[in-house]
Amino acid sequence: MKRKRDSIGFLSSLFAIVVGLLVGFLILLVSNPSQAGAGFWTIITGPLTHGSKGVGQVFYYATPIILTGLSVGFAFKTGLFNIGSSGQFIMGAFAAVVVGIKGEALGSVQWVVALFTAILAGAIWGAIPGLVKAYFNVNEVIACIMTNYIGMYLVNYLVSTNKGLYDKIHNYSKSVAETANIPRMGLDKIFEGSSVNGGFFIAVIAAVVIYILLNRTTFGYELKAAGFNKDASKYAGMNEKRNIVLSMAIAGALSGLAGALLYLAGSGKHIEIQDVLAGEGFTGISVALLGLSNPLGILLAGIFIAYITAGGFYLQLLNFSTEIIDIIIAVIIYFSAFSLFVRVIITRMQKKKEDAKTAEKGGKK
Repeated sequence: MKRKRDSIGFLSSLFAIVVGLLVGFLILLVSNPSQAGAGFWTIITGPLTHGSKGVGQVFYYATPIILTGLSVGFAFKTGLFNIGSSGQFIMGAFAAVVVGIKGEALGSVQWVVALFTAILAGAIWGAIPGLVKAYFNVNEVIACIMTNYIGMYLVNYLVSTNKGLYDKIHNYSKSVAETANIPRMGLDKIFEGSSVNGGFFIAVIAAVVIYILLNRTTFGYELKAAGFNKDASKYAGMNEKRNIVLSMAIAGALSGLAGALLYLAGSGKHIEIQDVLAGEGFTGISVALLGLSNPLGILLAGIFIAYITAGGFYLQLLNFSTEIIDIIIAVIIYFSAFSLFVRVIITRMQKKKEDAKTAEKGGKK
């Protein structure tokens, strides 16, 4: 039964990708028929045509969205919808940047301390919706939306009012120390000229750890049980309130880590003072949907989304707008959600058939 569900899930994700790419091609065809074929081919092969640098950039773009995807997917698996990944992401990024700028005395371990600080900041920010959900029965979606905006404006305020953090000329945070940047770990030699670093390995390890936590531990089972039916889990002797808070805290920790990996990548990223929520948090929703909330599926989905995003940058060479990629991703999100709905219906129909067959066999006996 599980194998059937997995195959249906894989086909539904594949269907969403195909439909998204076809819609993208139609848009290219309408906007510039003569270049539509070349534009579509650029999306499909863009990163590969630029050699190891192009592939390295795919892994660089994939790193933060794999983690925000894990954050959203982990919450899904525990029966919660973590739409607050953007707020958790920027809070983690801010914590990492503070350590990265002011913690030079830490020396070679500065980047490690910055990562753990970001994880803690993200976990605290993620735990807030979990607390109000567990103890006041406030829907986590509403709480997450509020913490998104509070986090964004709070970080804007803290950066812009701190002379040690703020670059007034450019209206963004100052650059972190060299020792705060995540080591390349040999990837700069494999993917020469790209921005990829050891953060990609950290994202892969995080996906494996979350997979093991959810599927191979008692703790993971309790988190899933509390999220889906807190009354039943309470009846079974579990601390359902604690588990809801921990689920959101872990989801927040993953988003906080994502923020740190992006801003400590040594690629010249700064926290900009602007009234825009971090896009990586919302991209994580599409990655989680496409990966069916399976940590290993999310890992592959993150790489795919990063791949077509990187390919989309080269569309400008053919006078196409890069926003076409946003449309493709949006269509993939829509059909991922729709195919998920279809998958649930198909699974229920199959279960009814199997139950009917079992009852029929029982009646014959």
